[in-house]
Amino acid sequence: MAYSLKEVTIRTDNSKEGMECIDELWSHIMDGRLPILFDSGHQFRTGISPVSRYSGYAGDETGSYDLTVMAVTSEFFGEMEEKVKMGQYRKYDEADENGDIGRCTRRAWESVWAQQKEGTIDRCFTADYESAVPAEYTKDGKAHCYLYIAVR
Repeated sequence: MAYSLKEVTIRTDNSKEGMECIDELWSHIMDGRLPILFDSGHQFRTGISPVSRYSGYAGDETGSYDLTVMAVTSEFFGEMEEKVKMGQYRKYDEADENGDIGRCTRRAWESVWAQQKEGTIDRCFTADYESAVPAEYTKDGKAHCYLYIAVR
């Protein structure tokens, strides 16, 4: 009998230790120890994309939060685009031509934090979503990071 998880959650923060916990979580997902992308029999689950949800914020991004990695279908992205159109979320799309997923993810978050500092966005700190896509899975051959940030 093979099984899979819909999501897994850890409590963490943006400290060095917190980032190490996040890296460890992702390594367990990518190698199949946590069956989100693969079932427990190590079979890849087609039609599934991993998305990070940031929620349960203890204040803002400087405190602790819950990081949930979820298995979603393409319908999730359509729903998020509707929420962007309704003004509930702001979408950030960063790419890296060299395929460095970490670099495009940092750029996306740096854009959010810069806009917060400037006062051009007012974050809700309810639930934010991140989808990082390696270059080998994109049509343009670039790594992409899509952020959906909850705004007032």
